[in-house]
Amino acid sequence: MSEKAPGESESVPRAGAVTVSDVQELMRRKEEIEAQIKANYDLLESQKGVGMSEPLVDCEDYPRSDVDLYQVRTARHNIVCLQNDHKALMKQVEEALHQLHARDKEKQARDLAEAQSEALSQSPDLSRSPSESPCPTQAFAKVNSISPGSPACLAGLQLEDTIVEFGSVNAQNFQSLQNVANVVQHSEGKPLNVTVIRRGERHELRLVPTRWAGKGLLGCNILPLQR
Repeated sequence: MSEKAPGESESVPRAGAVTVSDVQELMRRKEEIEAQIKANYDLLESQKGVGMSEPLVDCEDYPRSDVDLYQVRTARHNIVCLQNDHKALMKQVEEALHQLHARDKEKQARDLAEAQSEALSQSPDLSRSPSESPCPTQAFAKVNSISPGSPACLAGLQLEDTIVEFGSVNAQNFQSLQNVANVVQHSEGKPLNVTVIRRGERHELRLVPTRWAGKGLLGCNILPLQR
């Protein structure tokens, strides 16, 4: 039971700053007040069934001797104050729920706007001409051997495939096969996007450098192309 005296006000969450925990705290205080009201009614009931309106004097206008007048008057006073507290608190709960709901709607609208903005910013430029395509088309290396059952074989690489992209490596930044080796070493167990040209057609593959029964993490041999 709360130590707050009946009728004593408590702080209300500031407008615009209401959280779910604030509403939960208001509901906890509501249940606490309701428990206090019930306890005071139980006390009245224990006094010969006295309620909120029964007279406390006998037929000769003398104070009743069959009840504890102090306890009855105190309980009645507490019930009136607690009922006022309960009414005020229910208004706070209603306002807090309204603020929380309104803020959630604003957040949903804001999240939707951000998602739409992000989607638009990531949309491809459909006005770009084919010559301006950002996708690399120039090969920088060729596959000249593949071991059966190797990660390269499982990924779909084939002999004589020319490599356009190998992870982050392409013709623009390729300097030596060490570039490819570095990507492989830092991508063990992780899928790499590999783009190859095979008989004039472009193929997108996913290669996962993995330790297997053979040598290396790929199981294939790659040779740089003459520039």
